[in-house]
Amino acid sequence: MKSNNTRRGQRDSSGGKRVGKSLVKKNAGNSRNSDSGRPYKPAYKKSYSKPKSTQPKTGNIPKKKNTDEMRLNRFIANAGVCSRREADTYISAGMVTVNGKPVTELGIKVKPTDEVRFDGRLLNPEKKVYLLLNKPKNYVTTTDDPHADKIVMELVKNACPERIYPVGRLDRNTTGVLLFTNDGDLSKRLTHPSHNMKKIYQVSLDKPVEAGHLDEILNGIELEDGPIAADDISYINNEEKTEVGIEIHSGKNRIVRRIFEHFDYRVKKLDRVYFAGLTKKNLPRGKWRFLSEKEIQFLKRN
Repeated sequence: MKSNNTRRGQRDSSGGKRVGKSLVKKNAGNSRNSDSGRPYKPAYKKSYSKPKSTQPKTGNIPKKKNTDEMRLNRFIANAGVCSRREADTYISAGMVTVNGKPVTELGIKVKPTDEVRFDGRLLNPEKKVYLLLNKPKNYVTTTDDPHADKIVMELVKNACPERIYPVGRLDRNTTGVLLFTNDGDLSKRLTHPSHNMKKIYQVSLDKPVEAGHLDEILNGIELEDGPIAADDISYINNEEKTEVGIEIHSGKNRIVRRIFEHFDYRVKKLDRVYFAGLTKKNLPRGKWRFLSEKEIQFLKRN
């Protein structure tokens, strides 16, 4: 027993390893293992690897093609025929052809250059625009006139990229409601005499109007280009009797002025306050606004 204790003491004093316990060498990374000659790596050190990115690689994704193609129902809606949902119904019913061939499949796409017909009628894919102007005085109702100082197109030139034009016309000195659109079918319907579109004017005259003259205008008078009668007429200011409201559907040139000139009245101011269901309410003179969807549907129904 004595000799064994002496040997254990000698090993401890000489710096030998203790049983069951290993020593971690300092600066092991810069030293070499005497047995293998390889760099020493501590047991606790873990190798680091960069995690793989979860983002998809963009190099393999094809770029979206820039195309003017659009769904067929949208093409039909832009042409002013109906809504997209209604267009799907017409497509399924076989009422639409593309480049001469009937199409019943929903969701197909067409190009602006394709010939699309609805019930035999060629469609224009341009978006339909409906705009209302409160026309000021001294503006000529035309799309182009080199002899006019001011034309109404100057007032709406920045309203939209589509080419719009006035529906009907107002005289240079006449103010009030003036509709603009690129919907040719609607424009023809609103201006054709057979549709009897209602118009209301407020007229300011140079002298009081006789009640008998109002009755004659209501019953009908004869002008140089034929008979004419108002749908309704009344005083606006009963005291002065120089302000008159007249409802008429005729589209003849300068018709309201000529009616009062027939009785030797001079029209000082003429303002159209109503046209085909549209009014200038809350629209200042010289300003414009787009029609609401409700107003557009009203015009198309009537």
